[in-house]
Amino acid sequence: MGEQLRGTGAGPAEQRYDAVVVGSGVGGLVTAGYLAADGRRVLVLEQHDVAGGNAHVFRRRRRYEFDVGTHYLGDCGPDGLLPSVLSGLGVAGRVRFRPLDNVGGFDRIITPTALVDVPAGWDRYRDRLAAALPAEADAVHRFVDLATAVAGAGRASLLGTPMVELFRRSPQTMRWNRRTLGQALDHCGLSARGRTLLAAQAGNYGAMPDDVGLAEHVTMMDHYLRGAYYPEGGGQALVAAFVEALEAYGGELRTRCEARRILIEKGRATGVELTDGTRVLAPLVVSNADYRSTVLDLCGGEEAFPADLVARTRAATMRDAVVAVYVALDTELPDLPNANIWWHATDDMEGAHAEMLDHYARTGTLDRIPQLAFSFASVKDAGSPAVCPPGHSNFQLMTILPSGEGFWGTGGGPLAGGPYRRRPAYLARKREVTELVLDAAEQVLGPFRDRITHVETATPLTNERYIRASGGTPYGMATWGAGRQRPDVRTEVEGLYVVGQNTRHGSGMAGVAAGGMAAVSHILGRPLLSEVFAGTVLGDPARLPRREAGWDPLRVSRGRARQHAKGLARIG
Repeated sequence: MGEQLRGTGAGPAEQRYDAVVVGSGVGGLVTAGYLAADGRRVLVLEQHDVAGGNAHVFRRRRRYEFDVGTHYLGDCGPDGLLPSVLSGLGVAGRVRFRPLDNVGGFDRIITPTALVDVPAGWDRYRDRLAAALPAEADAVHRFVDLATAVAGAGRASLLGTPMVELFRRSPQTMRWNRRTLGQALDHCGLSARGRTLLAAQAGNYGAMPDDVGLAEHVTMMDHYLRGAYYPEGGGQALVAAFVEALEAYGGELRTRCEARRILIEKGRATGVELTDGTRVLAPLVVSNADYRSTVLDLCGGEEAFPADLVARTRAATMRDAVVAVYVALDTELPDLPNANIWWHATDDMEGAHAEMLDHYARTGTLDRIPQLAFSFASVKDAGSPAVCPPGHSNFQLMTILPSGEGFWGTGGGPLAGGPYRRRPAYLARKREVTELVLDAAEQVLGPFRDRITHVETATPLTNERYIRASGGTPYGMATWGAGRQRPDVRTEVEGLYVVGQNTRHGSGMAGVAAGGMAAVSHILGRPLLSEVFAGTVLGDPARLPRREAGWDPLRVSRGRARQHAKGLARIG
């Protein structure tokens, strides 16, 4: 626990810690856990009821548990990224990863003229793409050769090889780090159909090929091609393991506790002020909050940062946002693979997306959903008592749609304090989108509407409300100044670091975990990620709590002080 300090006059009491982490997404929890394992007194602040950010779950009807953002994880074999991060904290044995069908295919891509099952391994992936695109086989080989070179350089950089050394080894490969996926597809001579099959999983980062860096795309693919997995018990089980490590090593998680501002004096961070006026003093502050909110709101913009950085941040654009429709059925769906499905209504993904946006711009309406991603929790975590009752199905349908307030018929989103949820225009748009998504899903799965026991739609405004993400996107910034650069974890303010989906380490579970490790490495002055890959363990498993019968990761993720507070949704 932090040191309690007496307040001055009638002001609220102050508290002192070695570090304060604002936000409890996976990036924040990784940072906090390792700082606590190093012996620091760490406080994590979370405005929501539970920790986890986009990795948290919610429950409905005492029968169904839905994952918000954990659909599958890559590189979770014995020497994988997330297992190594968990191992370094001493909690590796507390999270089990269930493999998807890494031989038959963990992703199924469906277009009107093709079906490609994506297996683990670049060579097998190349062979299946070439078989689906026989007239473009040479182009596929050129692209995969380029992709593996860029992905290999990225992996080496992640594990500590200096960029200058990577440029010395292969300057031509490293130049591709500044180019887009679209430029690489053009360079290799791929058709619109070929581009669609190679970029079909664009929903993993929320951008079309011309709007995402090649390095980000191939890093994402390399991550999954090392094997795709799902955490047993869902994303909250992973979050709970990080919370257990934090608390076991002397750290503290406070949920329902919101930061008002980050305190900065003479160019260095000195703590955080909460919305109730309490001041938490610390020489180290890590913001896992939205980057734009961190710079412009929590830190006061020009009060803390150079004017050019503030201007860049104000002008930043965000990645596409996601609409997710959560569905439960009172029956099992037949013949489903243990895989995600990426369905595209045409062989030209980019053209169909542009046509959708053009139709909306001209008419103010949608007439179709051009692409849809399916994630089947009841297949990936089969038999889990929390996912759904035996004989039922639990799955999620996701598509990329505009996030603007105009599209959603609101006068202001949650970050601006706008009361959007009951506005007729918002509800009408939400109903329209839900029906179009279900129509598209039934083209793939067959009719299922008459077996629905629960259906619920989350919009970009839903995500903004719970995660406080600018634009309601889970993918972070699209542009931040020139090109597609993103901020580093270090900031211009001494003692202030940023982690999460907006940093240069990227979005997704692996990206934010790597960003958290990078932040801790800077703070502790040691290459922690390469160390934990080599087997270093900072945490002490003997200090971890025993898990009793009925252990509930959602309860654990509320923090020790609020585990038994009212309002926890239950299963059964």
